[in-house]
Amino acid sequence: MRVENTLLQNSGIEIVYEDNHLIVAEKPVNMLSQADNTGDPDIMSILKEYIKKRYNKPGNVFLGLVHRLDRPVGGVMVFARTSKAASRLSEQIRTRKFEKTYLAVVHGTPSERESCLEHYLEKDKAANTVKVVAPSNDVAKKAVLEYRVLDTKSELSLVEINLKTGRPHQIRVQFSYIGHPLFGDQKYGSEINKPGQQIALWSARIGFRHPTTKENLCFESRPPKKYPWALFNIE
Repeated sequence: MRVENTLLQNSGIEIVYEDNHLIVAEKPVNMLSQADNTGDPDIMSILKEYIKKRYNKPGNVFLGLVHRLDRPVGGVMVFARTSKAASRLSEQIRTRKFEKTYLAVVHGTPSERESCLEHYLEKDKAANTVKVVAPSNDVAKKAVLEYRVLDTKSELSLVEINLKTGRPHQIRVQFSYIGHPLFGDQKYGSEINKPGQQIALWSARIGFRHPTTKENLCFESRPPKKYPWALFNIE
């Protein structure tokens, strides 16, 4: 077996799509998107090593981080293999032409089965937490998402989320604020979740224009068939 394939298998990372400009991969839960001061494994560093070994590239390998997933969140991500691709994908995100769809399991059932949530968020960098604040707050950033409830089982609801802005912890904070924290979220739902539970939030679909061919691309990923995901029929 080739070294680079062993590297991916050992890390639990799955390559969904790859060409000279992009790598689309599925990030395992509890893996960092990029390196931090913990020194724990991160998908970006592992993919760089994978590229280096697969294509026998000397020296440093370029890989652009286009968007992030919180450490406990798994699912599909795209990385840019060139600076031009990174710039063009980042522009799509900035202009909201980059589709990001998530699946989440939340406690209870929102009163509106389909709606748009709009809040203003402030991040406490020291505590690595985010809270909803008044729009007049000078450092507040607008956060917008659309959701629809797909199913409800055992006082839990499966929700599909179309993220319009990419604020830190946005989905977790906004659903907690309306009284429906995500299952397993220890940071924004500690009063209802049990220690050790895995947060039920998954990057299920990303859609964007290829930075060079301009082709519309869409990639999907499904959460593991474990509780609480297993309660629902996720196609």
